[in-house]
Amino acid sequence: MDYLNNYGFDNLEIEEFSSNVPDTLLNALHNSYRLVEANIKFLISLGIKNYKDIFKNYYDMFLIDNSNFANIFNQYDQQDLVSKLEQNIEIIEFL
Repeated sequence: MDYLNNYGFDNLEIEEFSSNVPDTLLNALHNSYRLVEANIKFLISLGIKNYKDIFKNYYDMFLIDNSNFANIFNQYDQQDLVSKLEQNIEIIEFL
């Protein structure tokens, strides 16, 4: 999970995250690191500043194919979505 360092996660955050994720999903996140990175980069490109919180709480969605992941977010007005996600990341569940 060291690749998360490239996206502003510090070692303590990675350690805490890793200890709270089921091993099966942790292995999938590790083995699919390119996909996870592409999805993190996509959120960053949208201007979502709290992407780390989104990742920590909804890590399983980062295993979705990148084009499908992008489609989830692209169906909404970008500025409105970014604003709403900054206020409450739980709206991810309704996208």
